[in-house]
Amino acid sequence: MNKLAFIGGSGIYDPKILEKTKQKKIETPYGISYYTSGIYKNKEIIFMARHGNKHTVPPHKINYRANIYALKILGVTTIISTSAVGSLTLKYKLGDFILINQFIDMTKMRENTFFDGILHGVAHVDMTEPYSPEIRKLILKEANKLNITIHNGGTYICTEGPRFETPAEIKMFKKFGGTVVGMTNVPECQLAREAGIAYVTICMITNFAAGISKNIITQDEVFECMKKNSIKFQNILKNIADIYIENPEKFTNKNIPRAEVIKV
Repeated sequence: MNKLAFIGGSGIYDPKILEKTKQKKIETPYGISYYTSGIYKNKEIIFMARHGNKHTVPPHKINYRANIYALKILGVTTIISTSAVGSLTLKYKLGDFILINQFIDMTKMRENTFFDGILHGVAHVDMTEPYSPEIRKLILKEANKLNITIHNGGTYICTEGPRFETPAEIKMFKKFGGTVVGMTNVPECQLAREAGIAYVTICMITNFAAGISKNIITQDEVFECMKKNSIKFQNILKNIADIYIENPEKFTNKNIPRAEVIKV
């Protein structure tokens, strides 16, 4: 049976569509993970606030392994996450959405795999298409129905954080082919792939990266943009939830590559 989960990033601590919500926790081999179980039209949907309900967990301290492992235990087959990002170009507007299709990992200190040779052996998983093409198509279609500006495709540069990047780093990231920069998509997306869960990230451009505009980047700027446009996120998630209720078979994990554990 297919099951849907939402992971909310900065500014998205409640999808506003669930009823009979219960705050729960689950123990995993990697620590405790906290989540919300709720009902939408008589069907359970899981919601997880990536930074905690009060934004108390910085990006480099998020227990990504515990979170994804917990969703796997709960039977989740598809994850749709949200993310606040900085744009590496002025051609996008603040509040625009972008549906990324690639990433570049610039993180430094994160536990980024289940296959570390300890609990689950060693495996190498394919990441040719990190984000589910099928779910991306659904999201694009629903965003267009809602007249929400959403850009199809882009490369997410994931940095360690929690500081913002320097103009020199942004210049380098642009040469790498980056489109947006953020701090949370890795290792979340690759852990989902290792766990056999279809995964997609909907990004909102909340600021221009350092050196792209003349403005100094502030955390308040990011949160203000998210607050101003959060209803757009909620509307997209609601429409996706409606599809999930009517056609749960579309939220399968059957089409994603599987990790094959090396047998000793």
